[in-house]
Amino acid sequence: MHRGSFAVLVVVLISSFSYSQTVKPSWASLPQEAESATRAFPPELRNQLTQIRDAALSDNYAYQQLEHLTDSIGPRPEGSPQADAAAHYVADELRKLGLDVHLEPVPVHRFERGTDAAELLEYPGQVDGTRQKIFVTALLGNSPTPEGGITADVVVVKNFDELKQLGRDKVAGKIVLFNVVYDQRKAAAGQAGPAYGEAVRYRGVGAVAAAALGAAGSLVRSAGDGVYRLPHTGWSADAPIPAGAVTAEDAGLIARLASRGRVRIHLTLTTKQGPEAQGYNVVADLKGSEHPEQIVIVSGHLDSWDLGTGAIDDGAGVVVAMETAEIIHKLNLHPRRTLRVIAWMNEEMGATGAAAYAKDHSADVANHFAAIESDLGAEHPLGFHAKISEAAHKQLSPVQDVLSPFGASLLQLVPQSPETDIEPLADKGVPAFGVWQNGLTYFMYHHTPADTLDKVVPEELRENAACMAVMGYALADMADPLQR
Repeated sequence: MHRGSFAVLVVVLISSFSYSQTVKPSWASLPQEAESATRAFPPELRNQLTQIRDAALSDNYAYQQLEHLTDSIGPRPEGSPQADAAAHYVADELRKLGLDVHLEPVPVHRFERGTDAAELLEYPGQVDGTRQKIFVTALLGNSPTPEGGITADVVVVKNFDELKQLGRDKVAGKIVLFNVVYDQRKAAAGQAGPAYGEAVRYRGVGAVAAAALGAAGSLVRSAGDGVYRLPHTGWSADAPIPAGAVTAEDAGLIARLASRGRVRIHLTLTTKQGPEAQGYNVVADLKGSEHPEQIVIVSGHLDSWDLGTGAIDDGAGVVVAMETAEIIHKLNLHPRRTLRVIAWMNEEMGATGAAAYAKDHSADVANHFAAIESDLGAEHPLGFHAKISEAAHKQLSPVQDVLSPFGASLLQLVPQSPETDIEPLADKGVPAFGVWQNGLTYFMYHHTPADTLDKVVPEELRENAACMAVMGYALADMADPLQR
């Protein structure tokens, strides 16, 4: 080691030692509540939050509502009769709780699914006279195949760089399969969202990239956990070629066969967006007793994909927002600010409900005190992701204390909106909160035929309702403004 390097090392060690002596971790001292939190949450409000928590943890209202939405109404894709029926049902239920309810128009298209089918026609080691069925689903943005489908060779890539390296000569006229694996290890380590983000970009723009090189079609490995041979549908940017998702198991099968020789597939995808239709955001207000012009939103999105019945994505979010109003009504509480329950329409196929709300309410964005959305399923909640200031984080510590007994006390600051429908408001500076679950069940089943009521654990749904209700009422009734 050079003398100069040794000197630098000594300085670093001394600095590190000095830092460790002067900066102690939070757990090394007694907790001390910020003065702003003490002012914002007087004893009466803290008692009310405890009552709300306990009532929600023993209440089955949310599960009963979810049962009706999923079992009786069923799938709720944009522009469908079920989506319309669901909006009117939620509106009627909230009117029963005394809320001022109105339906706000949202531009949507009628979603039409035809035939989703694929077969391997040629592949290494094939038994004469046989074919292999592949489980596939068309993506939104898909350009339908002709009625009889298309037949083409498959070229498998692991990323966009591999596709680019192949070039037009090796891609034109073929079906590109993006075999991009959803990282289950990251998901198991609490990073389900980032793992999904790495995989879903290929669903989003894979077909566009493949079409640019003359491909005849595009397939992606389903963006989500690979279990039970379930294809995951979802949004894809419009491309002039058929675009679909195959199951993780079938993507692996095709990739293995292609590594040994030629693979030829027959593909039929006829899903499309139909003509314009009328959708609605359900907007329901529990008027504030002192500051009715100030609005706190609790929400989830009402639409779903057509394959399942939208229990975890996102019927659960809608019903826990509804239960916030139900609990407050049952306890005869009256928040200072207006609590607004919103069941958003068309989050899945373009977020036109969020855009319509932002446009219609552009003049009163400044009156939006905060916005909460739940759109990560119904697993045990850990707390909230929040786009708020550090000062607001300290101010909300009493809410964390109330949620602590059932393990939902985390409040993690994030740089962007934690959920899609409240993003336009968050971008305008409205404090935004998303209920935080680990996402393991969500990314296993959402966008698949298995997104059904049986995936929801009633106890965990009650915990989510408690989270939403406690935070919603806390924001609606806190004595001071939320610090920006």
